[in-house]
Amino acid sequence: VTLLGRNGAGKTTTLRSIAGILDFEEGDILIDGHSIRTEPVAAKQVTAFIPDNPDLYDFLTGIAYLNFIADLYAIPAEKRQTLISKYGDAFELTRALGSPVAGYSHGMKQKLALISALIREPKLLVLDEPFVGLDPVASHILKEYLHELCNNGAAVFFSTHVLEVAQKLCDHIAIIRDGHLVECGKTEDVVGNSSLEEVFLELARQGGEAVEAVQ
Repeated sequence: VTLLGRNGAGKTTTLRSIAGILDFEEGDILIDGHSIRTEPVAAKQVTAFIPDNPDLYDFLTGIAYLNFIADLYAIPAEKRQTLISKYGDAFELTRALGSPVAGYSHGMKQKLALISALIREPKLLVLDEPFVGLDPVASHILKEYLHELCNNGAAVFFSTHVLEVAQKLCDHIAIIRDGHLVECGKTEDVVGNSSLEEVFLELARQGGEAVEAVQ
């Protein structure tokens, strides 16, 4: 599922609320049957959240950071080694894992954050603008792993400004405006015979707003 909306519409606020970082005044959020309010630990144990600009521990090496995350989520040693090798090789980061995170580029940090989420095999993966900073090859690899997660029974919920990616990649589309959900459904139902860009722009016009869409 992708969450679309203009800057300031509430996308990041929504994602951070799902992740249990921001509190909310009404309603509840259930993840795998666990309330993020009353069962925050249980909900977070099955959720992985990667913000648009992840803060990592710069003083650690990449492998130390991944082992730290694996320790937090009690991933067995043999399994973590297999998963770190799988994703490290796929994102071409294995050779840099012995180096301090402080020396990583933005794209390398983004890859490390993604690997730290994927090794946990979450039931819900929440991503805020996950393709920003990734090169085309890494973006393609990430899309494949997002499909793999969903095919294995997990769910992926992410925000993006790249409408073409949203339309091609996602099974469902949700669009918010000023904090309110204005459209939600299967991608083919939302898009219909037009394009996602046309739908998005039309919904923005209905709100009396000008929109700058990213192709």
